[in-house]
Amino acid sequence: MAVQPSLRGCAIALVLLGALACSEPRDPIVVSEGILTVENQTGRDWKNVRIVVNHHYNGGAPFLAAGGRITAPLSGFQTGLGYRYDRARMSVFKVEVTATDAGGEPVTLNWGRREE
Repeated sequence: MAVQPSLRGCAIALVLLGALACSEPRDPIVVSEGILTVENQTGRDWKNVRIVVNHHYNGGAPFLAAGGRITAPLSGFQTGLGYRYDRARMSVFKVEVTATDAGGEPVTLNWGRREE
């Protein structure tokens, strides 16, 4: 009778693995609680990563490894004139990420409202 619990355990494991395999992929750009997260979901490293929030507020990193993440507070983004993003007065409607991958190809990710 010890075989039956083992089969039950295998069946449960298969159901869980199936559910994980069918889950939706994560969004590469997430804005939550005043934090912006960008995830490199490709198999190539990125360099010269530039992040622009609401057309004016800039940030970024020189490098983002394949599978890696950048997590930054929105208050760390600023305009060319030095104005910082003010979460108390503003809401994020658009995020654009640009970079160059290890093969020299451009990378572009967009989140939020589309241009009309």
